Amino acid sequence: MKIGKLDLGEKPLLLAPMEDVTDASFRWMCKEYGADMMYTEFISSDGLIRDAAKSVAKLAITEDERPIGIQIYGHLVEPMAEAARMARDAGPDVIDINFGCPVKKIAGRGAGSGMMREPDKMVEMTRRVVEAAGGVPVTVKTRLGWDEETKNIEEIALRLQDVGIAALTIHGRTRAQMYRGEADWTLIGAVKANEEMRIPVIGNGDISGPELAREAFERWGVDGVMIGRATYGRPWIFKEIKHYLETGELLPQPGVAERVEIAKKHLAKSVEVKGERGGVLEMRRHLSCYFKGLTNFKETRLKLVTENEVEELMRILDVIGERWGEEDMSGAVPELWK
Repeated sequence: MKIGKLDLGEKPLLLAPMEDVTDASFRWMCKEYGADMMYTEFISSDGLIRDAAKSVAKLAITEDERPIGIQIYGHLVEPMAEAARMARDAGPDVIDINFGCPVKKIAGRGAGSGMMREPDKMVEMTRRVVEAAGGVPVTVKTRLGWDEETKNIEEIALRLQDVGIAALTIHGRTRAQMYRGEADWTLIGAVKANEEMRIPVIGNGDISGPELAREAFERWGVDGVMIGRATYGRPWIFKEIKHYLETGELLPQPGVAERVEIAKKHLAKSVEVKGERGGVLEMRRHLSCYFKGLTNFKETRLKLVTENEVEELMRILDVIGERWGEEDMSGAVPELWK
């Protein structure tokens, strides 16, 4: 699959951009386990043009993360064009437009999936971002439509292609669904099957394991698969899927001892990137998920999400290995959370 001149190989697996999840340390973990392309957390165009520290900080990418995309969102055309210029100057491989976020404070303002209600504005915004990107490939991530009555993705896909996007990612739900129910891949497949589509189509939604990834490629014909919620506490899912696609064999889930070592490695990287306090705070949303499913774990989980000292967190992780080391984690696949 190629995005512009960027060649991601056959059947690439992409890490979805997720707010408060895909920070630099988590991206590093997913890269270690075989993610073919990653994205930053989504970045507010308003925040960028106001020089808000949190937004600007999200532009930071490193050479060892490549290929990587910077995702931006907003509800006004001009700020989005300016944000695209700022993103371009940060040197990403791809600039992605978020037309998919369903969260009320974003979609309610007309940004994210709220743009699905204004297709003309959506197309014009995309055209301006493509111009502002100055040759950096622009991609779009979106949904099937605003609600069940307005699933307009087939029309929108062609219009976005016409204004110059290099690839399209489709999440198989409407905005009204949020993350409820099952993702509907039939329309994703229809967009891909349209002979007028010349750009890659990437499928997203409920890819929680290797079998579903294979179905996405073989049944729906997508060029790539983007994985979001199922990576949370499970960055090794990319390795699982690739192994299955190559061999047809399912890898066993890591045991407790291996998860402890993975969590320690992740914690160390987070502290390296953000310093001790920032790194520990960032890890609170990750640590306990590595051990989801352990019995009688509530008290220890609370310690993981409240402790402020790196050394003590490392000690707690060692205790987890000692106390729960023999517990079977073969069925401990986290539920989709967002």
